[in-house]
Amino acid sequence: MRFGPHELSSPLFLSPLAGYTNLPMRLTVRELGGLGWATTDLVNARSLLERSPGALRLVATCGEDRPLAIQLFGSVPEEMRDAAALCESLGVQAVDINMGCPVKKVVSIGGGSAMMTELGRTAALVRGMVAAVKIPVTAKMRLGWDDDNLTAPDLARALEEAGVAAVFVHGRTRAQGFAGRVNLAGIRAVVQAVKTIPVIGNGDITTPGAAKHMLDETGCAGVSIGRGAFYDPWIFRRTEIFLRTGVLTPEPGLTERVRVLRRHFDRYAEFYGEEHGARLFRKVAPWYAKRFGPARVFKNDIVRIASREDFETALAEFAVWRAQFCDERGELLEKFRPAPLEASFMRAPGVGDEAEVFRRDSIPVPKGPVEVW
Repeated sequence: MRFGPHELSSPLFLSPLAGYTNLPMRLTVRELGGLGWATTDLVNARSLLERSPGALRLVATCGEDRPLAIQLFGSVPEEMRDAAALCESLGVQAVDINMGCPVKKVVSIGGGSAMMTELGRTAALVRGMVAAVKIPVTAKMRLGWDDDNLTAPDLARALEEAGVAAVFVHGRTRAQGFAGRVNLAGIRAVVQAVKTIPVIGNGDITTPGAAKHMLDETGCAGVSIGRGAFYDPWIFRRTEIFLRTGVLTPEPGLTERVRVLRRHFDRYAEFYGEEHGARLFRKVAPWYAKRFGPARVFKNDIVRIASREDFETALAEFAVWRAQFCDERGELLEKFRPAPLEASFMRAPGVGDEAEVFRRDSIPVPKGPVEVW
């Protein structure tokens, strides 16, 4: 797959999710393999131009964090243009425009999903950004403001004419938030609306089977995974193998999960400082625990950590407590094992409709900025 001048190793993208897809997260999933492209958390264009510490931390990167796009939000053409030029000077491979975020503080300034309601104004803003940089400019959108205003196909055409290199489409409206199921027909309509640029689908990709289903049903060029990567950080590697060979590789066992969990924590401690990093990691670690099997003690302890020592103590106490659910080899007894992630998806096409597929695969919205409307 080509993305502007870039040839990607896979058609799999890490979606930006505010408060989560920071440098530690991106490096962790990249190291596991299969990821073709990543995007930063959304960044306020004005804050970036003012060099605010928070904005600069959001765009922090390193040599291993490639290829990378910085996602900007804002509605003032001059600010978005100048912020795009600043991003280019930072050495990233692309600039992405957030036209899909439904959060009130983004929409209230005319950014995010609000940009889907004024196509002419949005296209003019984009033309200014495209003219200001040599790197690709892309856009992330939803299907529209609500079911009565599905503007994504028209917006995609306007953006293609304005010079964007690709569009990402979350298959829900702004009114839906993260509720309901992804609308594959809506994504397919966007694919059919453009002439040459790639369309990347997004929404409810929690298994390799769900990724293939979206590709097959919509004709999109790639898929972008957000919440599914928190549920299963190995999803990119497993999906890349599945798309290439048809083989569903098994989920990792507890030893591998703990290894990656610890690696992820180490990066938090290094990036944010031990104490602050530990506190921030309280909202990350429970996602790993969703696939541990019985994990009540770990979940209770991990949300109280304030240091590396606390983190290691939580793991050690969990290992002792978990033994009661295991056989003599240390493997979970059958009745305590979490159901395979693929099982719900792979059964569904033969016994139910598309709604059942995605209802079974749905996962909650992470706690943080994205849950506040």
